[in-house]
Amino acid sequence: MAAGAARAAHRAAAMARGDAPRDSYHLVGVSFFILGLGTLLPWNFFITAIPYFQGRLAGTNNTAETLGANHTAPEDTFNFNNWVTLLSQLPLLLFTLLNSFLYQCIPEAVRILGSLLFILLLFALTAVLVKVDMSPGPFFSITMASVWFINSFCAVLQGSLFGQLGNMPSTYSTLFLSGQGLAGIFAALAMLLSMASGVDARTAALGYFITPCVGTLLSVLCYLSLPHLEFARYYLARKPPLAQSQELETNAELLESDEKNGIPKSPHKVALTQEIDLEKEPEMEAMEPQKPEKPSIFVVFQKIWLMALCLVLVFTVTLSVFPAITAMVTSSTSPGKWSQFFNPICCFLLFNIMDWLGRSLTSYFLWPTEDSRLLPLLVCLRVLFVPLFMLCHVPKKSRLPILFPQDAYFITFMLLFAISNGYLVSLTMCLAPRQVLPHEREVAGALMTFFLALGLSCGASLSFLFKALL
Repeated sequence: MAAGAARAAHRAAAMARGDAPRDSYHLVGVSFFILGLGTLLPWNFFITAIPYFQGRLAGTNNTAETLGANHTAPEDTFNFNNWVTLLSQLPLLLFTLLNSFLYQCIPEAVRILGSLLFILLLFALTAVLVKVDMSPGPFFSITMASVWFINSFCAVLQGSLFGQLGNMPSTYSTLFLSGQGLAGIFAALAMLLSMASGVDARTAALGYFITPCVGTLLSVLCYLSLPHLEFARYYLARKPPLAQSQELETNAELLESDEKNGIPKSPHKVALTQEIDLEKEPEMEAMEPQKPEKPSIFVVFQKIWLMALCLVLVFTVTLSVFPAITAMVTSSTSPGKWSQFFNPICCFLLFNIMDWLGRSLTSYFLWPTEDSRLLPLLVCLRVLFVPLFMLCHVPKKSRLPILFPQDAYFITFMLLFAISNGYLVSLTMCLAPRQVLPHEREVAGALMTFFLALGLSCGASLSFLFKALL
């Protein structure tokens, strides 16, 4: 790990001295930004279009119910929002465990380009199905299969791209994560434009699903252009022996975004930490002359278990209600323009903007610290969002009353819910590496990656229970 960090620092220093070629017109940076955007488009476009899928599964074809413009949401007889969340997160957990095997057996270019092409093909199928009349049962089965395979390829794609970014200056990881952070906002805006277009429901839905096809095709072109750019060739051709270790280490930064919506924890702090580590490395070696070649997973877990547990709890709470419960909340006002756009704006667009803001706050400060008891307290307090959202204006509830009918309640809850999710996720991912020695950070990153995926899967599973309690 120290050797890998040293190589990265030397490449960055060489670039600063002018020894490396320049990124002409920032084409490589723009390419990785678009690739980051493309990796999270599938998840965000599927969850933002939940009203469309519910309308198709309910057998309705009118503009209001198909595009989410309905005042009372169609009955979710298939538990679509729960299943789409679960089948999106399980592949992430599975491929987190299989990544090392895939990296050894399948060439990098095949993993990246193959994943992009399959994602493009499956999204094209989703767009075609908009115009195909089909009974709810087969439509649900085909859609769920698409969700599973699309997110499986996305998991492989993200890990592979971050493996490449491990050879680039840290600025390009920042651009990649920034692109991921805008994916959710992009999907929400695409839905709003489709609803406001004034065309018939199916045409609007077709335009909505063609958008990620264009985005994925653009990602393919960006990846194919990298070998033709001198700057990219300079870094990507110099793959160090420990590249796989770098892939695992940086994978934690990648998955910090997932879901939805990756924002770099703090590019300035990352660069500063690397410099400090390089300065302290001789001292650490002197203090640990018999440093083990491979750190013990159990020893590393003992150091970061609290951060790992906090990360699991944050995502368990978030995925247990978003979007399974929050997508069911409707406006309490009379039917009109506001009620038509209420959920796309106040649920999806607001969540993604505030989550992005929360993640970016760690670029300026890290509070509370890893030793503070306040951090686990704040994480546990987020459990309160579960009953708060379940008691909002969800029509057709049979077990729980509506205690917060006004729209302002839901908007306030969503603001706090989203910004706390983004900030606490980014904070725990920033603090975990600070609790281990430099040579243990690879294992710490892999462990945090696993627990992040575990939290997402646990939350998606719990959403079925909370939906049944409504």
